[in-house]
Amino acid sequence: MSETNQPADPPVRHIVFDIGKVLIHYDPNIPYSRLIPDESERNTFFDTVCTHEWNLEQDRGRGWDEAESLLIEQFPDKADLIRAFRLHWHEMVSHAYDDSVDIMLDLIQQGHDVTMLTNFAADTFKEAQDKFPFLKVPRGVTVSGEIGMIKPDREIYEVHAKSFDLEPAACLFIDDSEKNVEGAIAAGWQAVHFTGAEKLREDLTRLAAL
Repeated sequence: MSETNQPADPPVRHIVFDIGKVLIHYDPNIPYSRLIPDESERNTFFDTVCTHEWNLEQDRGRGWDEAESLLIEQFPDKADLIRAFRLHWHEMVSHAYDDSVDIMLDLIQQGHDVTMLTNFAADTFKEAQDKFPFLKVPRGVTVSGEIGMIKPDREIYEVHAKSFDLEPAACLFIDDSEKNVEGAIAAGWQAVHFTGAEKLREDLTRLAAL
């Protein structure tokens, strides 16, 4: 189940955006296409060394020094490539999704209550805010790396709702990950799976939030 709009749902009063792949682009292949030109070799590197699961622990709050040391101990011949992940991180967030950002800013301008909930390392999120100032516009944000929790764990949704005084059933969560959408629904929120700005506009209109 990736989205809800049951008649029993209360009106949407809080809109909560994910960030990566909803408002800004994220792709580790951007710098690594240069660092590891061979696609097969690059895919193997991401599958076995700097994996999604490894990176997710930084989103949970693990420091980069510890993260790099753990991998370098296992793959000493890949030390420079491992360190390159953080060193070239800024290249991975190459651009904003202007159409999605416009939707978010329009919602705020119309007086809707907009916050953000993201899996993001604490230090790279600050860099992202500097690079993309619109990330400072919503009422607030819960950053996983700052609180030691990650989506789709139920606790992070509960912490976000409590931190910003949100009624869970009146929250509409927007995320590109179906697992995170399902996590929000399990926490009692309404949620939609983000696949593009056009569908998001349709979802918001259908839910009378736009």
